[in-house]
Amino acid sequence: MIKPLSSRVLIKMKESEETTKSGIILAGSSKEKPQIAEVIEVGPGEKVDGKLEEMYVKKGDKVIVSKYSGTEVKYEEEEYLIVKQDDILAIVE
Repeated sequence: MIKPLSSRVLIKMKESEETTKSGIILAGSSKEKPQIAEVIEVGPGEKVDGKLEEMYVKKGDKVIVSKYSGTEVKYEEEEYLIVKQDDILAIVE
């Protein structure tokens, strides 16, 4: 199990679609990196000026992250991304 430290969040990116809504199949080079992910684990937060900064995302949330952010990690044949809480732009409800 991967447990993020500080204000970091372990996420799993959603798979991007290979076919557009109109049925056009996209070539591998034309696909963009998906930006919606699921939160797998959340770090405890970090101290700022002596106070623990609250984590505003929780396990199971669907989030939108900045493109090309974070560190890619492969663990037990699964690919994850570790991002700072600041790289999360929004929670999808």
